[in-house]
Amino acid sequence: MDDDFKQIYNYKHRVLLVPSVFFAQFDDSVPRKIIYDIIGELGFTEVCAVEQSVDTLIDEINDYLHDAEKPVISSFCPAVIRLIQVRFPSLVDNIMKLLPPIEITAQYYKKRFEREGVEESGYGIFYLTPCIGKIAAVKSPVGGYTSPINGVINMDFFFNKVYLAYKQRIPITGTIRINGAISSKGVLFPTTGGESRHIKGKTIAIDGMKNVIDFLEKLENEEIKDLDFLEIRACDESCAGGILSYRNRFLTARSLRNYASQMPETHHLIFDYKNYCSAIVHMDKIEPRSMVKYDRDITMAIEKMENARKLKKVLPGIDCGACGAPSCEALAEDVVRGQAKVNACIFLRTILEKKGEISLEEAIQIMEGIWGSDRFKNE
Repeated sequence: MDDDFKQIYNYKHRVLLVPSVFFAQFDDSVPRKIIYDIIGELGFTEVCAVEQSVDTLIDEINDYLHDAEKPVISSFCPAVIRLIQVRFPSLVDNIMKLLPPIEITAQYYKKRFEREGVEESGYGIFYLTPCIGKIAAVKSPVGGYTSPINGVINMDFFFNKVYLAYKQRIPITGTIRINGAISSKGVLFPTTGGESRHIKGKTIAIDGMKNVIDFLEKLENEEIKDLDFLEIRACDESCAGGILSYRNRFLTARSLRNYASQMPETHHLIFDYKNYCSAIVHMDKIEPRSMVKYDRDITMAIEKMENARKLKKVLPGIDCGACGAPSCEALAEDVVRGQAKVNACIFLRTILEKKGEISLEEAIQIMEGIWGSDRFKNE
């Protein structure tokens, strides 16, 4: 989140994990070295490619498939994981019990700092996210896992900072440690088909929340069979279409394909990743999300339930999944329980940013003006 950017100076060593889709926000004519240098001028001491761990993960997935219950569902997309937990609990056992690349890469750099003798308080690992759902995945991870990532920064917020600095041609006064090693597999991993094409067996790739829900309904009803691995992404064009992306998703995907064609099939850090990360890529079983429990105190529970009902009316009701919750109702429930913020909704956040911080009652008044007062009447 943007607030996390303010925390980077709490650490001497400030590492930014950058996904390949961030560089694809820029025109191909903008040199990556300039982008790296600007990131350094914005306060980071080191920058790393998130998808460095992809090569190791692909091998782990193929090993995992040998004995796993089929079909195996990728654990890459947090919005899909949350959707399955809430709406398709019978499928949770099919979710792959392997960490996504972001966490494996973060673990690698944590271990590197430990090997270098840097105390935990001396380094901060920050992730640049193209998706609000991944904020929740870092802050409240599933599978009995604790993330080593200290903060998450919205990609649209950071892109604006970098692009403005680029246009203003700010002077480069310092140096930044660049760990840009990445393979062609890594570059394309966050795109549709970028994961499944490297998995042995019968695979399929689905993107877009509507398509995802339709597919999972058929899978739950046992209408779909004879598949070994499912790559399922909530956003159209996968992470290239992340809600925090600035650029058109098709142009972003095109840039990623162009860059991947220039990259090697592997990179020089792959053996380090295998040595240091193979033991930590596994996570515990993911459990279904239990029925909503607002509060043990019945009076507070009733009050929170009513607040959730009101908040649900404020939200757009399109269940886009961009906030990381599978539905607007689920987001409303999380907000009243203190597990999410209402500005996780991209639509409501836009209005709140224009109006400033406002109360729930004021938000309802604004929404009544937009969607009509009938929407907010008790059913």
